[in-house]
Amino acid sequence: MLSLAPRLAGARVKRVEDPRFLRGGGAYLDDLRIPGLLHAAFARSAHGHAELRHVEVGLARAAPGVVAVLTGPDLAEWVSPLAPRLEGPGFWPTRCPALAEDRLRFVGEPLAAVCAERASQAVDAAELVAVDCQPLSAVANVVSALAPGAPLLHEAAPGNVLFHRDHRHGDVEGAFARAHLVVGEAFTHARSSASPLEPRGLIASWEGERLTVWTGTQAPHIYRAGLARAFGVRDDQVRVIVPDTGGGFGQRMHVLSEDLAVAGLAWVTGRPVKWVETRRENLGCASHAREARVDIEAAADARGALLALRARVVSDNGAYHVYPLTAALEPLGMAGIIPGPYRTPAYEWDAVGVATNKPPLGAYRGVGMTMGAFVMERTLDLLAERLHVDPAEIRRRNLIPREAYPFLSAAGFVYDSGDFPKALEMALELADYEGLKRERERARGRGRLLGVGISCYTEYTGMGSATYRSRGMSDVPGHEAARVSIQLDGAVHCRLSMPSQGQGHATTTAQIVADELGVPLESVVVSQPDTDQTPAGSGTFASRGAVSQRGAAGAAAATLRRRVLDGAGALLEASPADLELRDGRVTVRGVPDRGVGMAEVAAAAGEGMLEVTEAFDPPGPTFSGAVHVASVEVDPETGRVALHRYVVVEDCGPVINPVIVEGQIHGAVAQGIGEALGERLVYDEWGQLLTGSLMDYPLPTAADVPSFILGHLETPSPLTPGGHKGMGEGGTIGAPAAIANAVADAVKLLGVKVISLPISSESLIAGVDR
Repeated sequence: MLSLAPRLAGARVKRVEDPRFLRGGGAYLDDLRIPGLLHAAFARSAHGHAELRHVEVGLARAAPGVVAVLTGPDLAEWVSPLAPRLEGPGFWPTRCPALAEDRLRFVGEPLAAVCAERASQAVDAAELVAVDCQPLSAVANVVSALAPGAPLLHEAAPGNVLFHRDHRHGDVEGAFARAHLVVGEAFTHARSSASPLEPRGLIASWEGERLTVWTGTQAPHIYRAGLARAFGVRDDQVRVIVPDTGGGFGQRMHVLSEDLAVAGLAWVTGRPVKWVETRRENLGCASHAREARVDIEAAADARGALLALRARVVSDNGAYHVYPLTAALEPLGMAGIIPGPYRTPAYEWDAVGVATNKPPLGAYRGVGMTMGAFVMERTLDLLAERLHVDPAEIRRRNLIPREAYPFLSAAGFVYDSGDFPKALEMALELADYEGLKRERERARGRGRLLGVGISCYTEYTGMGSATYRSRGMSDVPGHEAARVSIQLDGAVHCRLSMPSQGQGHATTTAQIVADELGVPLESVVVSQPDTDQTPAGSGTFASRGAVSQRGAAGAAAATLRRRVLDGAGALLEASPADLELRDGRVTVRGVPDRGVGMAEVAAAAGEGMLEVTEAFDPPGPTFSGAVHVASVEVDPETGRVALHRYVVVEDCGPVINPVIVEGQIHGAVAQGIGEALGERLVYDEWGQLLTGSLMDYPLPTAADVPSFILGHLETPSPLTPGGHKGMGEGGTIGAPAAIANAVADAVKLLGVKVISLPISSESLIAGVDR
């Protein structure tokens, strides 16, 4: 019997990119050195809202080392503002200039750009920029923005509403009329930041009318299109090169004002210009996430089975639509995912995105879905409490059974696959749920506050063009592509349209390609995108990586395999059907000594013949999900929350690499812990940021993160190649809800409500009798 080579897909393979990084071989943006490089810095608005009269830059221009200083009027005539589009009703556009022109709309908005020979000189000169402006009343929250007579941030957005849509499914009124029980609550989520380890930045350089940009974007072709539109050139006149990138989490998906201004500096100076964001700029000036309020009502029968939901979603979007996603991103995501993995016969929602004097809201890991899961999971626990039912049991009574898939959700999504009842039981067993409850009761007898929380969520992943067109997001193409080639030395090179910011694309893509081509893993090289050499696509976001890698790189490698076998057949004078490909060699089946190597096949085929490009448009969304169980203890004196045990059972379909999946879960849950227990950007009524450093904005540390117990459940998607589903955001979606439920369980005897994220220590002890 022939022995078959072990398949790499599904194997616990170590990340192939790590040795280079561990040896200091990474090349991040600030590592790049280009001859003649200048350095940029920005003068920024000190006001949340003001009329801009004049920007005086004379002293800055005369400062040592300064080569150029630009203001809004300098760029206005030849650089178009960012104006993302959304097709369909309920959209009111904004225009965000490269540099503020006549109005300042948030603290930190760039109003002048300086470049100098050294970075320190640019920073010093930026401080010399003087601003003449008339402060205006700020609208620093949605209440003031929606109030009658509130100052308008944009004439084109009446009432400061940027986005508004609604939806109804089923007989909502009838369900509420016959309900045994109705529970309702208002939930809020504070503004937060993606806070990647490496802040934003770019290098821009012009050669004639052709612009080259080096930047850690998550969406190089979308970024290219945004720059091309702003500068009035064709897409192919802009080249985007993605270096090694230290995290993205959605924030790097956007094109923001600074990107245009730095490219403008490069044009006027005729030299390359670099800008690297400071941590303070990242917290206060880059895109933010989450801030929202959801008012929800749930109707249920006597057993606690859901009959209907009503939700009013209001998103604090900040001053502008973010390019390319617009203010629809958060409210649409929240409203659509609230029903989660539960049977909900009737549902109506109303979703609004509101303009305020803060930086724009944009993508961040779990966008919309984190708040949606928090709202739904807290609501289920409130329902369980009113009915005196265990939180696990209320979920058993409402989860969609496996045999009901594909399942049409009340929000209009078609859930393709899943088995949440099984995932719930696996998670409860791994957590020793009954033991945790007994421990909780014993601890309460000794005055300790222990709690156990559960969350179940489903997330839309692997979305393609059909999804983005249905949303009206015409600036997001939706497809991906891969180019796979065999080099003359036998190495395999793969260029993906989607970059990596640490997710492990070089490993998982290599596993897929190596399996298809029958080559060793180490012979496959996966490159970061360069739009001059990489096929066009959309980018890395919305948990689309595994689906797109299999669909694009897997298909290209399969086509290339057939070409290799055809070429080797000619060399070996054998039928391709009688050949096998293994360990980088093609041999005649049953005659292992008769064969040729990949290099010989490539040389015989000629340069470029063994190269295949395949595009793939994901047919999704496909829906992955997980069950989280958290055990916490709340210190009754300080309100500090400590995590004792944390369990996740996830389902992303067949796993390409358990190491990658588990690493993604660990990182995402860590972010979710920070979101649940500390991360909060606070603004005063003038739009001034009060939490502008990591001393005030507490990211989670190793001491805050427990060891995780992980379980895997695989229900393949019928929609995608290989049955894969995305999973990169799930930990961030599920963790805040599970932790919130656990904390609420711990303090419920104190009469403390847990309805806001993050959960502040002071809120947990405010009502405690001392």
